[in-house]
Amino acid sequence: MKPKSNFNGRTVYVVDGSRTPFLKAKGVGPFSGSDLAVAAGTSLLNRQPFLPSDIDEVIIGSAMPGPDEANIARIVALRLGCGNHVPAFTVMRNCASGMQAIDNACLQIASGRSDLVLAGGTDAMSHAPLLFNQKMAAWLSRWFVAKTLGQRVGLLTQFRPAYLAPVIALLRGLTDPIVGLNMGQTAEKVAYRFNITREEMDVFACESHHRALQAHADGAMSEIVPIIDAKGNVYQQDDGVRSDSTMEKLAKLKPFFDKKYGMVTAANSSQITDGACLLLLASADAVKKHGLKVIGKIVDSEWAALDPAQMGLGPVHAATPIMQRHHLSPNDMDCWEINEAFAAVALRFMKDMGIKDDIVNVNGGAIAMGHPLGATGCMILSTLLDELERRNLKRGLATLCVGGGMGIATIIERV
Repeated sequence: MKPKSNFNGRTVYVVDGSRTPFLKAKGVGPFSGSDLAVAAGTSLLNRQPFLPSDIDEVIIGSAMPGPDEANIARIVALRLGCGNHVPAFTVMRNCASGMQAIDNACLQIASGRSDLVLAGGTDAMSHAPLLFNQKMAAWLSRWFVAKTLGQRVGLLTQFRPAYLAPVIALLRGLTDPIVGLNMGQTAEKVAYRFNITREEMDVFACESHHRALQAHADGAMSEIVPIIDAKGNVYQQDDGVRSDSTMEKLAKLKPFFDKKYGMVTAANSSQITDGACLLLLASADAVKKHGLKVIGKIVDSEWAALDPAQMGLGPVHAATPIMQRHHLSPNDMDCWEINEAFAAVALRFMKDMGIKDDIVNVNGGAIAMGHPLGATGCMILSTLLDELERRNLKRGLATLCVGGGMGIATIIERV
């Protein structure tokens, strides 16, 4: 039998959090993944009564760091001024990379290995590279080893323009190689299997935008820190949120992933986005030592796996056992965050759990704000904690579906 919590040992407290605006990909964005994480981390650490060098570990989730960002966590730690002595490592679990970073931080603290950990995630998805295909790579390898002019002339005669056809890394990364389906196609399978209609998905998408707009207007996104690019342009809030999202407009869009029979469109799917989110986690010893105010605690997490073709059902497979382990029912959760990778995923989860939409994603979600893969898991935890505080509530659950046929659910409580 599993223990009551996977975090047996010391309590893991959440001290503070910060994120950048989530910027919709429009060409190549002005910020790299490390730029975004440093922007979020600088604001977060400047508020603390300790030095960045007092942190025990930096853990960052990133699904697609840039070519100059190998072990992006270490780059972020050094740029934040944590110093040469603070170790850092990067984790990758597709859509849940940010949640994986939080989970690793919790295990570090619960085991006693760390007391103060900066964790979260970042991705600049607009920077995803274009790659050479295999034929071009093979031709280049022969070119580089050619020793004579004659050999190179011979290679030039063998070159074909088709070799220049690029491989779009983002599309390949969002396609499961085992079942040969991209993430949108797996959402189509969920919608078809469970009779989720196009109208239901479009209604959910419209509501996501409306809730996000209202949250920004109400000042409910206080964790967002403005960022400035090299040209002096200021970005203050999520720019993918649309004030003109209506059912009439969404109904005109054609299916994107299954153009003949499908129901999943670009509008009822999450946006390709750049963004970062970080949380500061601490043990009780660190809270006492530095006189830290805590906003909540992470109670437990559960990872699950299933058929990659049914990836969107991951949240159900993760949330059910964690609630059973803690003898909780869906009614015991005061607030929910379900990553809106696709409207079909969130709708199926809500139906399975029997929960009403008025306590789910109350500030909108990835359909409106975007889904920078490495950052989203951390962001929904931060949003959930803030909402529990605003509403004076106790407990919430955050969950994501994960590419490759997985799911994650995390229970948090307000302190």
